[in-house]
Amino acid sequence: MTNSARFDRGHTDDLMSFLAASPSPYHAVANAAARLAEAGFRQVAETDAWDGSGGGKFVLRGGAIIAWYVPEGAGPATPYRIVGAHTDSPNLRVKPVPDTGANGWRQIAVEVYGGTLLNTWLDRDLGLSGRVTLRDGRHHLVHVDRALLRVPQLAVHLDRSVNTDGLKLDKQRHMTPIWGLGKVAEGDLIAFVAEEIGVAPEDVRGWDLMVHSIEPPAYLGRERELLAGPRMDNLLSVHAGTAALVAAAGAGGDLTAIPVLAAFDHEENGSQSDTGADGPLLGTVLERSVFARGGSYEDRARALAGTLCLSSDTGHAVHPNYSERHEPGHHPMPNGGPILKVNVNQRYATDGSGRAVFADACERAGVPWQAFVSHNAMPCGTTIGPITAARHGISTVDIGVAILSMHSARELCGAEDPYLLANALTAFLEG
Repeated sequence: MTNSARFDRGHTDDLMSFLAASPSPYHAVANAAARLAEAGFRQVAETDAWDGSGGGKFVLRGGAIIAWYVPEGAGPATPYRIVGAHTDSPNLRVKPVPDTGANGWRQIAVEVYGGTLLNTWLDRDLGLSGRVTLRDGRHHLVHVDRALLRVPQLAVHLDRSVNTDGLKLDKQRHMTPIWGLGKVAEGDLIAFVAEEIGVAPEDVRGWDLMVHSIEPPAYLGRERELLAGPRMDNLLSVHAGTAALVAAAGAGGDLTAIPVLAAFDHEENGSQSDTGADGPLLGTVLERSVFARGGSYEDRARALAGTLCLSSDTGHAVHPNYSERHEPGHHPMPNGGPILKVNVNQRYATDGSGRAVFADACERAGVPWQAFVSHNAMPCGTTIGPITAARHGISTVDIGVAILSMHSARELCGAEDPYLLANALTAFLEG
């Protein structure tokens, strides 16, 4: 990739469509898979024997997707170049016994998922999404994208100190959405969901359901230079990584490494699951790919030793109203290009060598970039980067896009940053 940008504002328009169509991790991986399939990638089942053929392939497991492209001439010890991301976002998720209520209101019992900003879910029109598992073991996606639920805030007349003492929310008592009036009836919600997707209620044996804001993504600002929308943490990176993998696959025989997209679930609660970055999924897929091409354990070790990973997740843009919370010498701005995330205590996996890799990719893509480090007096978040580095022994660099309102039901980024990130990721994957 040279100094001419491959992606432009049209990429951001496409991101908006991707965000709206991906209210849950299961929708996100289905939409990413559809884009890969359109580009000639094919799905392989984990339960099948894998062959050593080249081209694009992907594995789906729950809310995770691993996709890779084997170029012509790739040997068993050919290293990988991985873009890592995650598909989940903090939200409210439906409990196993969902039907509840009080004082004539019908409500849905929910559990808080991840470190969400609770107040951002108040007084929003909410839909319902996720998946159900049917009696025969098949999964069915659910996307009720209309005003169905609402978490009502207490009126200021009944909480006179809210604007002086701050809003105090109890996760158990105050976050239960309403969805109607009348008596609570067991099985009501699942019967409603079954009707929505056209199956019999008795065929629904399990569910992974969550709420989402139905407000669509939108450009914001006088010059439309900002983008507001849901789940940017971290579907922005999933979308960019998918586009970059398709673009890199177009380079074909010019690739010197095998480009990979690894988008995991459950990052927001620690990544410890069979679909999380701390599980075996990525290592198993990479290992099986080596063996399918006739490789040995020695070839696997050589391939991973030469592998690089960019862990792409959102980071913090400097907040104009809270600049004292940011490190004075590092103030990432929207539309300033992707950020390099550094923490010497290994909350991020970046080191000096990783910085060089990232800077080189940005230079070849003609993309500006910024550095991010936390204020010394503020705790630092983390990503799948350190997990990937430690679990697989892969050299990993943490990067992302600077946003405001992280973990809100609706986040904010620069409108140019999504395509700047995609360009940088493409240059990295092309090597």
